[in-house]
Amino acid sequence: MFKHAITRQPGANYQDGLTTVDLGVPDLEKTLLEHSGYLTALKTCGLAVLELEPDLRFPDGTFVEDTAILLSDPQGTCPQGTCSSPNGGAAILTRPGAQSRLDEVSEMKDTLLAFFPEVAQISAPGTLDGGDICEAGSHFFIGISLRTNQAGAQQLAAWLVARGYSASFIDIRQVAGILHLKSGISYIGDNRLVVIDSLAGHPDFKGYELIRVVPGEEYAANCIRVNDYVLIAAGFPKFEATLRKLGYKLLVLDMSEFQKMDGGLSCLSLRF
Repeated sequence: MFKHAITRQPGANYQDGLTTVDLGVPDLEKTLLEHSGYLTALKTCGLAVLELEPDLRFPDGTFVEDTAILLSDPQGTCPQGTCSSPNGGAAILTRPGAQSRLDEVSEMKDTLLAFFPEVAQISAPGTLDGGDICEAGSHFFIGISLRTNQAGAQQLAAWLVARGYSASFIDIRQVAGILHLKSGISYIGDNRLVVIDSLAGHPDFKGYELIRVVPGEEYAANCIRVNDYVLIAAGFPKFEATLRKLGYKLLVLDMSEFQKMDGGLSCLSLRF
């Protein structure tokens, strides 16, 4: 069960951020409305939401997920002295693969220290974006992408294994249309993975029930399970119908202005 979320409001220069898609320039007023709706959804899920102010130095700063990986130890198995908080939780700062985003991490560190007495750090030559990390219970899928390299992935995997988790690598560098691993997969509990077709055949996903996103609705794969709800992007009726048939309680959110900047539902918060 998640209790907290950290978010950051988009800044006035949000449209100057990085993107690999050509979907038009985001409208700031609409972006802020969509972000407000997202915060309301997190609160509906029962989370205490920390809302950080915009930082105009970082146009991509609203995508806070990329700056850190947060977890709680599954079995209380982390070695003596390595757990970062009294309940076995731990935090590690990433090292984003885009040069313009590196300093976002140092800004997030101060925020995380209010919750975690110690915060680890991915170091050079490793690069790692939080959007490439998919937690599936006690196992983590780590995407190797244009933003996360092998060195960064190996550092994170070692850190996770020391805390009782397992990890495997998913190379998405040749998968068209996705920037991060979680652009193409999501874990929604109940041993279920949401996947796009181009990732559905990966051998590491055997043993999971796969919920396949139909062609044309690939953006919907970036959904998030938050306590009793699944948050999904609006505009993808087949995917929405599939989840409703499976009995999930949905919160459907307009994400059009974030989609224009390669952003999704998971990107906009750190949940723990």
